[in-house]
Amino acid sequence: MSRVPVFCAAVLVSVLLSGCVSTVGGTALRGESTGPGSVDVPTLTESDLDRVLLGAGEVNGIMGATGIRMTASSQDMSDNSDGVSDVDCLGAIYGAEQMVYQGSGWMAVRDQVLQEPTADNAHWVEQIAVLYPSNEKATAFVDRSRTTWQKCGGTSIDIDNSDVHSTWKIDSADVSGDILTQVSTQRNAGGWGCQHALTSASNVVIEAWACSNSIADEASAIAADMVKNAATK
Repeated sequence: MSRVPVFCAAVLVSVLLSGCVSTVGGTALRGESTGPGSVDVPTLTESDLDRVLLGAGEVNGIMGATGIRMTASSQDMSDNSDGVSDVDCLGAIYGAEQMVYQGSGWMAVRDQVLQEPTADNAHWVEQIAVLYPSNEKATAFVDRSRTTWQKCGGTSIDIDNSDVHSTWKIDSADVSGDILTQVSTQRNAGGWGCQHALTSASNVVIEAWACSNSIADEASAIAADMVKNAATK
Protein backbone atom coordinates (compact mmCIF):
# COMPACT_ATOMS: atom_id res chain seq x y z
CA MET A 1 0.00 0.00 0.00
CA SER A 2 1.36 3.42 -0.88
CA ARG A 3 2.29 5.70 1.98
CA VAL A 4 0.42 8.94 2.33
CA PRO A 5 2.12 11.32 4.82
CA VAL A 6 -0.67 13.07 6.52
CA PHE A 7 0.17 16.30 5.23
CA CYS A 8 0.75 17.33 1.66
CA ALA A 9 -1.10 20.48 1.26
CA ALA A 10 -3.79 20.54 -1.35
CA VAL A 11 -3.80 24.24 -1.91
CA LEU A 12 -0.15 25.07 -1.93
CA VAL A 13 0.70 24.54 -5.53
CA SER A 14 -0.32 22.20 -8.29
CA VAL A 15 2.73 20.01 -7.88
CA LEU A 16 2.22 16.28 -7.42
CA LEU A 17 4.38 15.21 -4.51
CA SER A 18 6.19 11.94 -5.01
CA GLY A 19 5.06 9.48 -2.40
CA CYS A 20 2.22 11.77 -1.27
CA VAL A 21 -0.95 11.56 -3.20
CA SER A 22 -1.78 15.21 -2.92
CA THR A 23 -0.05 18.54 -2.89
CA VAL A 24 0.79 20.90 -0.11
CA GLY A 25 -1.94 22.81 1.57
CA GLY A 26 -3.43 19.43 2.18
CA THR A 27 -1.83 16.14 3.16
CA ALA A 28 1.16 14.07 2.43
CA LEU A 29 -0.17 10.73 3.43
CA ARG A 30 1.71 7.76 3.43
CA GLY A 31 17.28 14.08 19.24
CA GLU A 32 16.59 16.20 21.81
CA SER A 33 16.93 19.86 20.95
CA THR A 34 17.18 23.02 22.98
CA GLY A 35 13.70 24.42 23.54
CA PRO A 36 12.69 27.88 22.34
CA GLY A 37 12.42 29.15 25.90
CA SER A 38 16.20 29.67 25.99
CA VAL A 39 16.34 31.71 22.76
CA ASP A 40 15.80 35.49 22.60
CA VAL A 41 13.62 36.17 19.54
CA PRO A 42 12.80 39.75 18.47
CA THR A 43 9.42 40.83 17.12
CA LEU A 44 9.28 39.69 13.48
CA THR A 45 7.63 41.06 10.36
CA GLU A 46 6.35 39.23 7.27
CA SER A 47 9.65 39.86 5.50
CA ASP A 48 11.39 37.80 8.20
CA LEU A 49 9.33 34.63 7.69
CA ASP A 50 11.36 33.17 4.82
CA ARG A 51 14.56 33.16 6.87
CA VAL A 52 12.82 31.26 9.66
CA LEU A 53 12.49 28.23 7.35
CA LEU A 54 15.37 25.76 7.09
CA GLY A 55 17.33 25.12 3.92
CA ALA A 56 17.26 21.72 2.24
CA GLY A 57 20.78 20.96 3.48
CA GLU A 58 19.75 21.53 7.09
CA VAL A 59 16.68 19.34 6.65
CA ASN A 60 18.78 16.56 5.09
CA GLY A 61 21.11 16.69 8.08
CA ILE A 62 18.28 16.36 10.59
CA MET A 63 16.53 13.59 8.63
CA GLY A 64 19.74 11.62 7.97
CA ALA A 65 19.26 11.95 4.22
CA THR A 66 21.02 13.50 1.23
CA GLY A 67 18.41 13.83 -1.53
CA ILE A 68 15.68 15.89 0.13
CA ARG A 69 14.74 19.12 -1.63
CA MET A 70 11.83 21.56 -1.58
CA THR A 71 8.96 20.34 -3.77
CA ALA A 72 6.17 22.78 -2.90
CA SER A 73 5.64 26.10 -1.16
CA SER A 74 2.75 28.39 -0.30
CA GLN A 75 1.87 31.72 1.28
CA ASP A 76 -1.71 30.66 2.02
CA MET A 77 -3.49 28.47 4.54
CA SER A 78 -4.97 25.15 3.40
CA ASP A 79 -8.43 23.64 3.75
CA ASN A 80 -8.65 19.86 4.21
CA SER A 81 -11.60 19.92 6.57
CA ASP A 82 -13.81 17.94 4.17
CA GLY A 83 -11.35 15.04 4.03
CA VAL A 84 -11.05 14.04 7.69
CA SER A 85 -13.37 11.85 9.73
CA ASP A 86 -13.12 14.08 12.83
CA VAL A 87 -12.81 17.78 12.06
CA ASP A 88 -12.13 18.50 15.74
CA CYS A 89 -8.74 16.80 15.24
CA LEU A 90 -7.92 18.62 11.99
CA GLY A 91 -5.13 20.57 13.68
CA ALA A 92 -3.57 17.37 15.03
CA ILE A 93 -3.35 15.74 11.61
CA TYR A 94 -2.68 18.67 9.24
CA GLY A 95 -0.54 21.82 9.34
CA ALA A 96 -1.39 25.37 8.24
CA GLU A 97 -5.14 24.71 8.17
CA GLN A 98 -7.46 27.66 7.60
CA MET A 99 -10.14 26.31 9.94
CA VAL A 100 -7.60 25.70 12.70
CA TYR A 101 -6.02 29.17 12.50
CA GLN A 102 -9.30 30.98 11.82
CA GLY A 103 -10.06 33.66 14.40
CA SER A 104 -6.60 33.46 15.99
CA GLY A 105 -5.45 36.75 14.47
CA TRP A 106 -2.76 35.36 12.17
CA MET A 107 -1.38 37.78 9.56
CA ALA A 108 0.89 35.85 7.15
CA VAL A 109 2.16 32.31 6.56
CA ARG A 110 5.05 30.54 4.83
CA ASP A 111 4.63 26.81 4.19
CA GLN A 112 7.12 24.46 2.50
CA VAL A 113 7.19 20.73 1.75
CA LEU A 114 10.54 18.98 1.30
CA GLN A 115 11.21 15.37 0.25
CA GLU A 116 13.18 13.21 -2.15
CA PRO A 117 11.79 13.81 -5.65
CA THR A 118 11.38 10.09 -6.33
CA ALA A 119 8.43 7.77 -6.85
CA ASP A 120 8.84 6.25 -3.38
CA ASN A 121 10.41 8.92 -1.19
CA ALA A 122 11.86 7.78 2.14
CA HIS A 123 11.26 11.09 3.93
CA TRP A 124 8.65 13.87 3.95
CA VAL A 125 8.93 17.20 5.77
CA GLU A 126 6.69 20.24 6.11
CA GLN A 127 7.82 23.46 7.79
CA ILE A 128 5.45 26.33 8.56
CA ALA A 129 5.95 29.83 9.99
CA VAL A 130 2.86 31.89 10.87
CA LEU A 131 3.08 35.59 11.76
CA TYR A 132 0.94 37.16 14.51
CA PRO A 133 0.59 40.79 15.60
CA SER A 134 1.85 39.98 19.10
CA ASN A 135 3.61 37.40 21.21
CA GLU A 136 0.41 36.97 23.24
CA LYS A 137 -1.65 35.91 20.22
CA ALA A 138 1.01 33.45 19.06
CA THR A 139 1.21 31.92 22.54
CA ALA A 140 -2.58 31.72 22.76
CA PHE A 141 -2.72 29.68 19.55
CA VAL A 142 -0.18 27.19 20.89
CA ASP A 143 -2.13 26.92 24.15
CA ARG A 144 -5.35 26.11 22.28
CA SER A 145 -3.53 23.57 20.13
CA ARG A 146 -2.15 21.87 23.24
CA THR A 147 -5.70 21.14 24.38
CA THR A 148 -6.71 19.84 20.94
CA TRP A 149 -3.70 17.55 20.62
CA GLN A 150 -4.31 16.10 24.07
CA LYS A 151 -7.97 15.38 23.26
CA CYS A 152 -7.07 13.73 19.94
CA GLY A 153 -4.31 11.53 21.38
CA GLY A 154 -5.21 7.85 21.36
CA THR A 155 -7.71 8.20 18.52
CA SER A 156 -7.70 7.11 14.87
CA ILE A 157 -8.51 9.45 12.01
CA ASP A 158 -9.65 8.49 8.51
CA ILE A 159 -8.41 10.68 5.66
CA ASP A 160 -9.94 10.73 2.20
CA ASN A 161 -7.48 12.45 -0.09
CA SER A 162 -8.68 12.52 -3.69
CA ASP A 163 -9.05 8.81 -4.58
CA VAL A 164 -6.84 7.63 -1.70
CA HIS A 165 -8.12 6.55 1.72
CA SER A 166 -5.88 6.10 4.74
CA THR A 167 -6.23 5.67 8.49
CA TRP A 168 -3.87 7.28 11.00
CA LYS A 169 -3.39 6.39 14.65
CA ILE A 170 -2.62 9.48 16.74
CA ASP A 171 -0.44 8.89 19.81
CA SER A 172 -0.67 10.85 23.05
CA ALA A 173 0.77 14.35 22.81
CA ASP A 174 3.95 15.29 24.66
CA VAL A 175 3.20 18.74 26.08
CA SER A 176 5.87 18.73 28.79
CA GLY A 177 8.33 21.07 27.06
CA ASP A 178 8.40 24.30 25.08
CA ILE A 179 7.82 22.36 21.85
CA LEU A 180 4.61 20.32 21.67
CA THR A 181 5.05 17.01 19.83
CA GLN A 182 2.79 14.19 18.70
CA VAL A 183 3.36 11.13 16.52
CA SER A 184 0.85 9.72 14.02
CA THR A 185 1.29 6.36 12.28
CA GLN A 186 -0.38 5.33 9.04
CA ARG A 187 -2.14 1.97 9.25
CA ASN A 188 -0.94 -0.81 6.91
CA ALA A 189 1.92 1.31 5.55
CA GLY A 190 5.00 -0.58 6.78
CA GLY A 191 5.72 1.64 9.76
CA TRP A 192 5.36 4.98 7.97
CA GLY A 193 4.81 7.63 10.61
CA CYS A 194 5.10 11.36 11.23
CA GLN A 195 6.05 13.53 14.17
CA HIS A 196 4.24 16.86 14.46
CA ALA A 197 5.88 19.71 16.39
CA LEU A 198 4.48 23.10 17.38
CA THR A 199 5.84 26.07 19.31
CA SER A 200 5.86 29.85 19.32
CA ALA A 201 8.80 32.26 19.24
CA SER A 202 8.00 35.90 19.89
CA ASN A 203 5.08 36.70 17.54
CA VAL A 204 5.55 33.68 15.25
CA VAL A 205 4.00 30.20 15.48
CA ILE A 206 6.26 27.44 14.16
CA GLU A 207 4.91 24.09 12.94
CA ALA A 208 6.89 21.15 11.58
CA TRP A 209 6.09 17.67 10.28
CA ALA A 210 8.72 14.98 9.73
CA CYS A 211 7.80 11.59 8.26
CA SER A 212 9.73 8.36 7.62
CA ASN A 213 9.68 4.65 8.44
CA SER A 214 11.69 5.26 11.61
CA ILE A 215 10.55 8.63 12.88
CA ALA A 216 11.85 9.94 16.22
CA ASP A 217 12.32 13.60 17.25
CA GLU A 218 13.10 15.04 13.83
CA ALA A 219 10.14 17.44 13.72
CA SER A 220 11.06 18.76 17.15
CA ALA A 221 14.64 19.32 15.96
CA ILE A 222 13.40 21.16 12.87
CA ALA A 223 11.15 23.38 14.99
CA ALA A 224 14.00 24.15 17.41
CA ASP A 225 16.29 25.17 14.54
CA MET A 226 13.53 27.34 13.07
CA VAL A 227 13.34 29.14 16.42
CA LYS A 228 17.09 29.74 16.23
CA ASN A 229 16.65 31.17 12.73
CA ALA A 230 13.94 33.47 14.05
CA ALA A 231 16.36 34.77 16.66
CA THR A 232 18.96 35.68 14.03
CA LYS A 233 19.10 39.43 13.56
